Amino acid sequence: MTTRWKRFYQKQMEDGKLQELVESELENLQLGVQIAKLRAEENLSQTKLAAKAEMSAPKISAMENEPRNLTIGTLIRVAHALGSRVEIKLVRRKGTKSGRPRNGEGKVKTRSL
Repeated sequence: MTTRWKRFYQKQMEDGKLQELVESELENLQLGVQIAKLRAEENLSQTKLAAKAEMSAPKISAMENEPRNLTIGTLIRVAHALGSRVEIKLVRRKGTKSGRPRNGEGKVKTRSL
């Protein structure tokens, strides 16, 4: 059964710019959810995690709720405080094509931080 909300959402997602914005926000939220889950698994409050990572509790809250403009250094500090590591990967956007790789550019390299 399709609800009015679902129909409204589907109609809005036909707008490419809005769809890109929504997908971007969902990607950002995923990082915050990951931090919150790891923190909960370690039975740490935001204040305790902040102390372990040597930053403020409001910064941890912002990372969990609206993770924007985070530096890799900040992510590494939080990950280490959680007994974790940071992995970064590039993922192709939906609907985009790439050119042909040149001289080994197509090889995937990963590095844990």
